[in-house]
Amino acid sequence: MNKWTTGQVAKQRNISIRTLRYYDQIGLLCPSSKDEHGKRYYSEEDLFRLEKIMLLRSLALPLDEISRLLNTMSYREVLVAHHNYLQDQLVTIQKQIAHTVSLINMVDLEDSLSWERVSELVRQADTTPKRWVDYFTEDEQAFLHKSLPRLESGDRMTQQYVSLLRRIEWCLSHGIGPQTEEGLAIAAELIALSHKTFGGDQALADKFWEVRKLPAKESGLYPLTEEVLQFVEQSIAYAEQQKQTAKGEEI
Repeated sequence: MNKWTTGQVAKQRNISIRTLRYYDQIGLLCPSSKDEHGKRYYSEEDLFRLEKIMLLRSLALPLDEISRLLNTMSYREVLVAHHNYLQDQLVTIQKQIAHTVSLINMVDLEDSLSWERVSELVRQADTTPKRWVDYFTEDEQAFLHKSLPRLESGDRMTQQYVSLLRRIEWCLSHGIGPQTEEGLAIAAELIALSHKTFGGDQALADKFWEVRKLPAKESGLYPLTEEVLQFVEQSIAYAEQQKQTAKGEEI
């Protein structure tokens, strides 16, 4: 029969000798055997009990509650309770990660992002219903939920949109209009990215763009200035015009 000293258990389970002695003192976990010299040892059953104690401790339960549960819950039940607790923690952590990524993307979108602006955007994200979905069929909603970029996402497509918006803001601040070489370059990237986002469905892309132009309070989407929206429309229109002109010259 295997048996372990207090020091061995402390090392194996990464728990202090002082804690083990305290558990022994209050009767929560007592070594169940001793040798002829009176030295006490933990059995395998004792270690299972310790494992249950450590799992229940991770749930932030007080020791008196743990003592009560030890005799009523099987090891499997303790594991299930711990699993459920970890799932709850995971959901919380994932929300915190998404919130942080959103703030990173907001900072990337706006150079002079003040705390008041951050607070406003976070409050809006938390309280404004995602009303844009009301403009689409269930099938369209399902597709858009998967394909649209999200501020809380750090994926490549979201970063591409953020980068393009930054370039548009830069153009606006430097007096560079949509009907320029830079405007054409931005339009080309926007058209390619839109084609990828909407799976080549131009009707769906046009439909979403009309919703995108609604006030943020109505759509629940990240707010874009009127100047940015106009730059997008005018640069794409200019790109299409240049394309048609080039085709005419070829004929």
